Amino acid sequence: MTRPAPPAELRPIDRLLAIMARLRDPEDGCPWDIEQTFATIAPYTVEEAYEVADAIERADLKDLRDELGDLLLQVVFHARIAEEQGAFGFEEVVGAINDKMVRRHPHVFGDESYGSLAEQKKEGWEQLKAAERRAKGGAAGLLDDVPVGLPALTRAVKLSRRAAGVGFVWPSATEVLAKLDEEVEELKAEVAAGDVEKARQEMGDVLFVVANLARALDVDPEDALRTTNAKFIRRFRYIEQKLAERGRSPEGSDLPEMDALWDEAKAAEKG
Repeated sequence: MTRPAPPAELRPIDRLLAIMARLRDPEDGCPWDIEQTFATIAPYTVEEAYEVADAIERADLKDLRDELGDLLLQVVFHARIAEEQGAFGFEEVVGAINDKMVRRHPHVFGDESYGSLAEQKKEGWEQLKAAERRAKGGAAGLLDDVPVGLPALTRAVKLSRRAAGVGFVWPSATEVLAKLDEEVEELKAEVAAGDVEKARQEMGDVLFVVANLARALDVDPEDALRTTNAKFIRRFRYIEQKLAERGRSPEGSDLPEMDALWDEAKAAEKG
């Protein structure tokens, strides 16, 4: 026997919590929702976060509204599973982030003051986060609690930033660039030698130094790469369009022709 949906008169967040509780009801909930676990829905959580970033990148505020709702659903889903296990509920999730935001902003909610944004980040935010890590007592080493599930490039930035906080850092971007040149030469040697496994390792070293360079320049490498991805798509579409005007497709073209069209697209953008 079906039951009506939770009433629309409820506060939106209360209605969402009630909807999730119904979906997870072992008697008359949704079979798919009932069988989910933290692990099975974690990939969807990551995917929804990326879709939020995509909507922001496209400056599509209507889509952003919808994607934020999808991401909120993921939070509610995880909280509901935890509540069923007697661990915590949605209220505790909200309470924890409320406390954290107040704790991490003593210059807003307390008597602390900082001379600059850089001082706030170094002397305030990072020190407060370090104190929180010590209070948890779980991580033995400085890098142990940097989440493994982060995109590798983002995690590399976080690892290098954490190490830089205790002085393990190249002093300037110029020195990072010199290290990058060194790693690229090592990669070239392994490619020339035909050793695929060693080339894979050297490629990782190159990418890690690139992540360090992004940190040194205060650039988000994921954001920079998303921009370049979009640029690549835009220019390749130009190639497809121009070839179509000639009655051909990329498959029927060759590299010199497509490369010339790429240069056209590039020049047009710069112009």
